[in-house]
Formats: sequence, C-alpha cells, structure tokens
Amino acid sequence: MIRKTSNFVKFKHLFLAPVLALATFAGSAEANPADPAKVIRTAFEAADDGFDMARTQNFYSGWVSEVIFEPLVTYDYLARPAKLVTKTVEAMPEISEDGKTYTFHIKKGIYFAPDPAFKGVRRELTAEDYIYTFKRVLDPKNRSPSANFLAGKIAGLDELAAQAQKTGHFNYETPITGLQAPDRYTLKVVLNAKDYNFLNVVAYSAFGAMAREAVDAYGQQTGQHPVGTGPYMLEQYVPRSKIVLVANPEYRGYTWDFKPSTDAVDKQVIKDMQGKKMPQIGRVEISIIEENQSRWLAFQGKQIDFDKMPDTAALSALDGEKLKPEYVDQGIQLQRVVDTGITYTVLNMKDPTIGGYSNDKIALRRAIAMAYNNQEEATLLRHGQALKLEMIVAPGVGGYDPAYRSSIDYNPALANKLLDHFGYKRGADGFRTMPDGQPLLLKYTSNQGSISQEQSELWKRGLDLVGIKTKFIVSNFADNLKAATSCELMMWGAAWMADYPEAENFLQLLYGPNSGHGNHGCYQSPVFDSLYAKAMALPLGPERNQIYQQMNRQVEADTAWVLNTTRIRSWLVRPWVKGFKKHPILHAEWPYIDVEKH
Repeated sequence: MIRKTSNFVKFKHLFLAPVLALATFAGSAEANPADPAKVIRTAFEAADDGFDMARTQNFYSGWVSEVIFEPLVTYDYLARPAKLVTKTVEAMPEISEDGKTYTFHIKKGIYFAPDPAFKGVRRELTAEDYIYTFKRVLDPKNRSPSANFLAGKIAGLDELAAQAQKTGHFNYETPITGLQAPDRYTLKVVLNAKDYNFLNVVAYSAFGAMAREAVDAYGQQTGQHPVGTGPYMLEQYVPRSKIVLVANPEYRGYTWDFKPSTDAVDKQVIKDMQGKKMPQIGRVEISIIEENQSRWLAFQGKQIDFDKMPDTAALSALDGEKLKPEYVDQGIQLQRVVDTGITYTVLNMKDPTIGGYSNDKIALRRAIAMAYNNQEEATLLRHGQALKLEMIVAPGVGGYDPAYRSSIDYNPALANKLLDHFGYKRGADGFRTMPDGQPLLLKYTSNQGSISQEQSELWKRGLDLVGIKTKFIVSNFADNLKAATSCELMMWGAAWMADYPEAENFLQLLYGPNSGHGNHGCYQSPVFDSLYAKAMALPLGPERNQIYQQMNRQVEADTAWVLNTTRIRSWLVRPWVKGFKKHPILHAEWPYIDVEKH
C-alpha cells in the first residue's frame, strides 16, 4: 500500500481517549470474534467528508459509515435483487392496515462502541436513539442533504423543524406523534401518508443510530468522532489520506448464514464462509488514492487486497470480459457488475448564464447537452467499461426501463442550428455571445483524477464545435459536493449511486423542494414536482414506473441535466480474500468477508 509517510499524522487528541476507554470495557471484548491479525487493505478513489451522515451525502463517507452506524434494517448480502432484512430489530416491523404506522422492536443487548462520551458506562441502544437520529436529520442547523428523505413524511416532524427554523433552536425533547417510544425497546413511527419506500429509506446509513451524548460531546467534530453500534470503529483518520478501522469490542457478532441467489459466484462464497463467526476481519486500512494509475500499481504490487479495476487498465488486464492469463495465474478473481449508479452533468438552473426556463435558456442547455458525446465517453474514455446512459434511473433499480431512449443525443450540427436560431451569434474569434451581445462563458467544475480530466477534454471538443467558450475548474470531490449542495456550481460532473433500489432515489435529485439538498442544480418544475407527488402515491410497479418515464421526459424538455454513462465495474480480488461479492446497494464488504494468511 502506498503511504505518504511525511503526511501520516496520528491525531493523538482524537484517539488517545478512545484507547483508554477500550480498557474500561475489556470484559466485553469477547463478543466481537474479529481477529486483529486479519487485515484488509483497500483504497478509495476520492476523499470522504467525515462520518456524520446527517451532514453529508459523500459516497465515501457513507461507505465507511455503513460499518460504524446501524440502521433498523439493512440488505441481505447475497440476495439479488436486493432484499431488506433485519439489522437491530427482532423482526421486520408491524405495519398498520392503512400503511402509515410502523412498529419496530429493538433487540436488547446491543451496545455502542466504547467512548469517553459515555463516562465509563456501557451504553445500550434504545428506541430513543433512533428518535434522536431521525430528528437530527431535520434539525435546520445540520443543513442535512438527507433531509429530503424524511421531509413531509413523519407526523409532526416538519412542524418541529419549522419551529426550530424560527427560533434557532431544535427542541429534541418535544414529543411528536410520528416518533414514539412506548418502552425502551419499541419504536413507533407514524407517517403522514403511506410511503411505499419507507423501509428502503430507513435502511440508508444516515439513519443508523447515533448516541446523543457522543454528538453533544464532539459537536461540529462529530464527523471525526463517529460512535455507533456497528462492527467497526474509527481508530485513525488523516483527512484525504488515510482511514483505519478496528473491530468494535462491543459488537455482538453474528454467524454467516446467507442463502444463495442465482448468481454463479454464490456457491464458492458459501463454501468459504458458511457458519463462520463474523466479522473475521479485525482491521481495515483505507488509503485515499485519487489517481487511477497509482491505485492500479498499488493493486499490482499487492498493497491493495481488492479494488475496482481502473478503466485505463482494461486493455492490459482483460481479454473481452475475462481476465488475461497472467492475472488468472495469480489466482485473482474477477467480478464484473453494472453499477446501480449513474454519471451525469448538473446544469445550475439558478445560474444567470445557463439557468432559467425561457426558450432561449432551454435552447442553450439543449445545445450544451447535444455537444457532449456520451457514447464516446463509454467506449473510448472508459475503454468500454461503461454504457451510454439513456434515463435518470440506473440499471438494476426498480423503475429502470432498458427500452427507454432519451430524446437528446450527441448532435453538434443540430446544436449549432438551435443556437443560431435563438440569437447566440458567433464573434470574430468563432465563439458565441449571449443574445444580448454579452460574452458567453461556461464554467465546468470537475473532480480530481485522470478520468475527470479526460471528460473535460471531451466536453471542450464538443463545445468548441458549437462555438461555446468554456473555463474548466478542477477541485476535489468533497469540496465540489459542498458547493453543489448549495447550487453554487454552473456545471458539475457528478455521479449518484443508489441508496435504495427504487427509482425515487434518483428522481428525488430533481424534485423542487430538495433544492439546496440533493437537488444540486436547483431545478424547479411544477410539472415534474406534480408527477413526483403522483408517483409517490402509487404502489411500486408498472403504473408508478410509467409516471417515472414522464418525469424523465420533462427533465429532457427542460434539459436540467446532461446524462453521461452507467459504469461497468470490474472488481479484482486477491485469492486470500474469501467471501467477496459486490452488493448493488451496500458498499462495505468488510463485515461479510474473511482473509487468509498470505
């Protein structure tokens, strides 16, 4: 594993106290069967943004948070399509006849990781912890990008949040109808209306239980001091460089007993893992390596135990869809999966240059979209390791239609005619002006890394063809996400991985009330929002999916996004890693796998 020793600083003020706390709870350490000698080394291609999921939707933050915080329910490791199962509850919830009341029964004897915030006392998980966690997502001071997951859904919660907005103080002690704890281990959630995705929502890592004492103790630094009930806890954190997780001594453990799906990989996974006490891995070391080539070299040098193969390595490592003999001979396993995710370009509807809903502004955005060759991105930039994206919903997600075709395609000739028609005239330098004669300049923000640079070059070629001058700005992913959340970026190359396996999770990114949260372009369409509300009232299935198609068409009509690709991931796994199977929703395999001595 590549290490930048000069930057490898251990935060003593962050981690000394937790180490002392471990000694306090030494008597409970037998519960977690993880072996400290078993270490997994992996890498992220971009930086996290801390581990307070009420305050971020950063993909890499969520990856780590999955093993620190525990939601009420989660997903079966092997089942395909993704299937919800219990996590911290005795059984799946009791649901009232009208579908609005959910009653969860929390398992007894689940404890938070040891932490000084608990003042030497073992801290058991209770229903009140989930009430606090849910309320915290709607607390205005947190400006949670996940607020839209709960907004309007839980009886009394929006009113409490509105009161806090006025007073500047969120009163967590105020009881509300929608969140009740009849006893220590019973959680009752009352919704304003039936919600067909509610259980999918509460399986998201932002709703993993947090202890109020820990949040009060660390305040704005909560993201650097995550304290949960999951199998791992944070030992070391060097922002944008290194994350080290170790087994939580309070974790109760479980026995590996997942049932096979139709996937061919399941037979070997079950053979390797069935009946083992989990987790087996005692330590997880994550390096942030943003450059594809550096990460690929680290894997080839056996410094990384598993990773998704960089697109640029496809020609040297793959023969079609199979590994070349030199990699097969090393015992490396290949798992190729189509992401339940999409890549796209946000167009800021509040921006004075490209925003707005007049015909000339829509024409400009349409021309921009037609200047981008997403098929070339899939086949050339990503070396065939991607598919051209046609709709806002990812493959493998409920509501995806493989027959759907976008009404917008790469067509610079038509884009030029459109711009000519709406008065975007070319100057002597070949670049266009606005209809009022003012300069036309786009600002495209990308993330760090070679693929982002190549995408910027592809954008430049296309935009040059239609005479639009563009300034390209490069910044890191975490900072870009913060700026995009406030709708501050004119154009941003983004990606979204499914938080749950239904199209709502993607289309909510364009829902008007979510502006300033997940709606990074502040798209506001009464037609789209009306269709969204209509879809939410329908059961999952064909009728709801038909509304989703209409919503896709409306976004195309307004050209609020430019669709790019869906990535094909080629996961490469060293032979000493056992039980690995990439999940469409969960990202952290560490609690489900084992590693042999090597």
